[in-house]
This record gives sequence, C-alpha cells and structure tokens, in this order.
Amino acid sequence: MKLPLPPMKSLGAFEAAARLMSFTAAADELCVTQVAVSRQVRGLEDFLGVELFDRRGQSIALTKAGSRYYPAVRRALNDLAFATSQLSRRGQPQVLSILAYNTFAQCWLIPMLPAFHEQHPSVEIRLSASSALVDFNHQDFDAAIRFGVPDIPGIEVDMLAPIELVPVMSPDLLAQVGGTPDVSAMLELPLLHSLARPGDWEGWFRHAGLASDHAGRGHKFESSLMAYEAAIRGLGVALGVRILVEGYLASGQLVAPFDTSYRPAGGYFLVHPKDRAPTAAFRAFRRWLLAELGARADDVMDEAPLPPPPATPTK
Repeated sequence: MKLPLPPMKSLGAFEAAARLMSFTAAADELCVTQVAVSRQVRGLEDFLGVELFDRRGQSIALTKAGSRYYPAVRRALNDLAFATSQLSRRGQPQVLSILAYNTFAQCWLIPMLPAFHEQHPSVEIRLSASSALVDFNHQDFDAAIRFGVPDIPGIEVDMLAPIELVPVMSPDLLAQVGGTPDVSAMLELPLLHSLARPGDWEGWFRHAGLASDHAGRGHKFESSLMAYEAAIRGLGVALGVRILVEGYLASGQLVAPFDTSYRPAGGYFLVHPKDRAPTAAFRAFRRWLLAELGARADDVMDEAPLPPPPATPTK
C-alpha cells in the first residue's frame, strides 16, 4: 500500500524553519518570501492534521509534534541530497571536502596525502584551512579536523592524536649552547610563541619544574607554523606539537634535545555530522586517518582519561 507523502516544498520549508527557528531566516536561505515559507508550513500542517509550530508574535517554537517530526524530515532530506549528489557524479572522481587547521594541514596532512591518493586514486580531496568552528549546517564540508572535543549536538567524534609538546630548535642554535644542554638552559634560551596556543610554554615550564615566570618572554607569532619556521631559522626555541614537527625532526631541520615533553588537555579529532549519511570517499578517508593516527589515540586513552578540553579551539 502506497503511503501518502507531503509535497517536497513543504518539507523543505519546514526543515529550514525548524533548523533556523525563523520563517524569515528560512525564506532568506530558500530564496523565497517569508509569506511563501509560512504558506508551505501551514499546508504541511493541514496535510498532517497537527500543529508543528507555536507562533508567538514574531517568534516561533516547535510543538511536541514538530519536535518529533523534525529529526526524521532532516535525515530524509539529507539522505536524498547525498544520494542525488552521488548519482550526479557517476563516472567522475569522488569529492571529499575537509576542513583542518592550517598548521596541521601543512605539517602533517598534506605530506601524507600522496599515500592516501595511492590507495584511493578516485577520491578528489578539497582541503580548506581555518581555525574557526565548523558549522555543518551552513558549510559544505564532509568532515573537519579540530582541536579539543567539540560540545556540539549531533557531531560524531574520532580521536586522532593527543597533544604532546616538545621544545625544538635548529641544530645551529643547539651547537651554540654546547650541544647537550640541561633542561635548565631553557631559562636563558630565546622562546618562540604561537599566539594560537597561548599558555603552552607556561604549562611546559611548570611540568619541567622550572620557574614559569620565564615562560612569557620571547618572540610571538600568529600561528604554530610561523613559530616552527622561525625556529628553523635559528631565532629561538619553539614548543612543537610532536606529530606536527616529526617531519622537521626527521629531516634534521629541527632537533629536540630535551626528554621532557608535556601533554595538555585535549587532542586532535575528526568530526562529522551524525545525521548525514557518510559517502564512500569519507569512509575511506576515515579508515585511512584512523589507521595512520589511531595508535597514538589508543596510547593516550590507555594511559588515562583526557582532562576536559579548553573552551575555545586552538591550533
């Protein structure tokens, strides 16, 4: 027996209004008038025989019926959109849109992408870099690589790697201080700070048993990537995230002369929306990423539960 379905336009208007909690905002998103959205929602309510919204002057709120109906409508529309997108790209490369921090992208992800492409040559990567919070409702990304645990409803989270901080410097600077300095040498060496990660040096100094009032001196840079480049040039000592400076250490551009490392709260995570059907390209990328970095996540999870993450994301 064929089940009755409401008009697609009515479902689209309801989903947008329920997500944005505004007929006016839904109209702007759908490029129609507010009256048209209101009419479509009213038609859906007439079709269902129930009220979906409480209309309170200029504001709206979902009724109990509307709250039950909205998740099913959103999932159905998302699934339909993804199925249509996959069908329309038949015979073409699968496109995967990823958002990551600039330093993570340049120091780890981009150098590793050739290995991913070798395993999955049909997947076309579209990589963007930003430290801003991702909004999957309004940004066209399949997933994002973030720092900390995003406290956002409806987000699936996979831990990729802990944050392990280690002082790094150029071989020339190391030679200038005798080749094998004691950790107390950090009280005199010039420090390089990333403004994207404030407080890291203070945490490391405390962990190393050194006076933290020395941690604020030195040059300051907008990003960790800039601080690493300054360290390569011999300007001072940067506090590197282990997985991001491994390439520099392997090439000899930087050295890590001290055994003392420091793990603050949080880590790098892969995040993606729960209510969106994952594409084959995303599933392949997720499997590959967890295989490459999963051992690090297992290590830190085995050691101890992670402390609460900072309130704001950092690089």
